Amino acid sequence: MARVLITDKINQKAVDIVEKVAEVDNLPTMSEDELVKNIGKYDAILIRSETKLTKKVLDAAKNMKIIARAGVGVDNIDLDAATANGIIVVNSPDGNTIAAAEHTIAMMLSMVRNIADANESIKKGEWARSQYTGIEVFNKTLGVIGFGKIGQHVAKVAVALGMKVLVYDPFSSRETVERFGATYVEKLDDLWPQCDFITVHTPKTKETANMINKDTISKMKKGVRIINCARGGIVNEKDLESALNSGQVAGIAIDVFEDEKNIKDCVLLKCGKNATLTPHLGASTSEAQINVAIDVAQQVAEVLTGGNASSAVNIPSLKNEKLEPVKEYMGLAENIASFAQQISDGSLKSIEIEVRGELANVDISPLETAILKGVLSSHLDGINYVNAPFIAKQRGIDVSVKKSQKSVDYIGSIRVKLSCEKEDANVAGALILEDVQRIVKINDYNLSVEPAPHMLLVPHENKPSMIAKVATVLGNDNVNISKMEVAQKKPEKEDGISIMIINTDNSVSEDTLKKISDIDGIQGAKQVALNLQ
Repeated sequence: MARVLITDKINQKAVDIVEKVAEVDNLPTMSEDELVKNIGKYDAILIRSETKLTKKVLDAAKNMKIIARAGVGVDNIDLDAATANGIIVVNSPDGNTIAAAEHTIAMMLSMVRNIADANESIKKGEWARSQYTGIEVFNKTLGVIGFGKIGQHVAKVAVALGMKVLVYDPFSSRETVERFGATYVEKLDDLWPQCDFITVHTPKTKETANMINKDTISKMKKGVRIINCARGGIVNEKDLESALNSGQVAGIAIDVFEDEKNIKDCVLLKCGKNATLTPHLGASTSEAQINVAIDVAQQVAEVLTGGNASSAVNIPSLKNEKLEPVKEYMGLAENIASFAQQISDGSLKSIEIEVRGELANVDISPLETAILKGVLSSHLDGINYVNAPFIAKQRGIDVSVKKSQKSVDYIGSIRVKLSCEKEDANVAGALILEDVQRIVKINDYNLSVEPAPHMLLVPHENKPSMIAKVATVLGNDNVNISKMEVAQKKPEKEDGISIMIINTDNSVSEDTLKKISDIDGIQGAKQVALNLQ
């Protein structure tokens, strides 16, 4: 019979589920050395945030089949070590959906009806009704940024309250948004000035970090109210404080903060009655804590009885027989997909994948997964080879595949075309020798570029001194060029515009990028950051 270790404080209902299929040891949280000593005899482990599963621990987990984290985050688990040891890692990404959505609505209503301040006042024996006159949300406009399950439930409740709801999410379709009675907005700049309330439901990524700042706040309707129950750092706290003091923002309801370990230093604590603040309570309901425990316990029971996990966060569930013929191309597929996403513009509508040469004769479903991971990871965190297809389907992204055995210059090549709201992208890649990646086509330009962590795409008029001008800007800003290539279109498509692809030793600042874009003859420079695979 399988053996399962349960540590931390896991709800008894989860223990009951696992005990039906395995022998369970429910023990207190252990140190790393204690885990190393004991973990080898277990087939599964259920944990919360207290237990740390390091590489040292996981290398000792010789019989481990599945790690279950009762919650969303998996920061306390070395995912690379788990994957290397063939261990499935699961979490419960949806267990706190209702809790987080309800907290968002509660924060919004508390803010406009002055609940916290009025409560404090009356407990002092005061009767100051006139000081706490609120406003109604009925007929007001709520902007929802991010339309995953939490954003969807918030929108559903807001519509029921009689609010007009606008939604911005580049990975959601107009049809999906309209099913919830909301209105789809293509550009964030169109959302800001229309909203009386704005709520954020996105992960913190390079695109969403500092998304609400002095510039975006200046585009909002005067007297807007802002809610953030998603992630600290999406909202610039100092800019929010200034906007409250000026009256541009009438009120805030914030549950998450940039530095929660040093909350006493947060500037928002000084904002008085215009600020409704809570200590990261979005998932803190009894039901949510039970739900996440039951969810992962059911997955453990399923895996231990020969089934599949529903919320795996790493790669072992990919079949070896499918992965083996294409494994050398997996990194290339992900890199060119990420490159394509970063040079496109607007909401993603569909992905077209074309493979040629030897790849036309094998099952390329693992490559499709890698491409989806590359595309989605540019805007979302937590994307992996297991959940990328599910998220793409959930967000209504159409994927089509073409295969051609037509002779090409490479043994096998992959092309990814993204159809987007404003600007499409078409990027192809191939392997040189066995494991050397090259980007061989960008839109209408043929070239041979090595993928790199920091890259610039610089369209420019084909005339003298353009390269020198760009290089001068980079040099003056202390950015070293490691590699560079210039490409022109084929004669039949020639329009006088060439492109430079520049690999740099480090990332380029927005200021430097603007200087390049402002050069006469440059047609908009873009920076691409690849997490090389």
